[in-house]
Amino acid sequence: MAGVLSAERVWVETFTGLRVMQFARLLKAVRERGGNGTMQGRPWSLPLAERVLLVAVYYRTNLTMRQLGPLFGVSSSTVCRVIQRLGPLLALEPVGRPADAADRLWIVDGTLVPVRDRHLGSSSRNYRFSANVQVIVDADTRLVIAAARPVPGTTADAHAWRASGLAERCQDVTVLGDGAYLNCGMVVPHRKRPRRELLPGEEADNAAHRTVRARVEHVIGRMKNYKILRDCRQHGDGLHHAVQAVAHMHNLALAS
Repeated sequence: MAGVLSAERVWVETFTGLRVMQFARLLKAVRERGGNGTMQGRPWSLPLAERVLLVAVYYRTNLTMRQLGPLFGVSSSTVCRVIQRLGPLLALEPVGRPADAADRLWIVDGTLVPVRDRHLGSSSRNYRFSANVQVIVDADTRLVIAAARPVPGTTADAHAWRASGLAERCQDVTVLGDGAYLNCGMVVPHRKRPRRELLPGEEADNAAHRTVRARVEHVIGRMKNYKILRDCRQHGDGLHHAVQAVAHMHNLALAS
């Protein structure tokens, strides 16, 4: 850990968006999840701290594996193995039902992530092959509560939400959504009916709703500072692992 706190300080803060102590917490989580493995077989050419740093830099910068290899003094195949091994271990920690669930306010929204995996993505409204990822954010702390597995980008938010299983985590918690989440058990804006204007009270409700719901858009915007969520080249579960890791790093950066 001393190497991270000294020689790699610039690397950590510049290339991951985390302060050194925040990165230390991420490293601790990966170590506790078995990041060092069983210590059998051929040893890794990089210590665990540098391997976690490599994965964080990959998610933050979206550099290719051929570009990352020389930066860390390893081959591109080693970079690939490190990302595949440690990527899932950087995942967001599960959040249980809060004790004060009745007083909490969570916000949900979907975001499109451009992908190269044609089995996962589909041509969507951003004119690219994209996947739809549902994200739940705490309105007070702006921490990410959960992120669903990605679905094709043409999937409507309401259908993606129902298929995500995230509703089970929101029992007894008030959840805000936009107009795309009608009949999903959320607080959504009032809709205009044909030939009938909204009442003044409904207009005020919608304005307050927009003000609060904007927080989830700000969080998703911050998450997309990690450029892996602007053009994900990973296939299979790679995007899911990337979203979970980015959510975890976002929470670390925000909580301390």
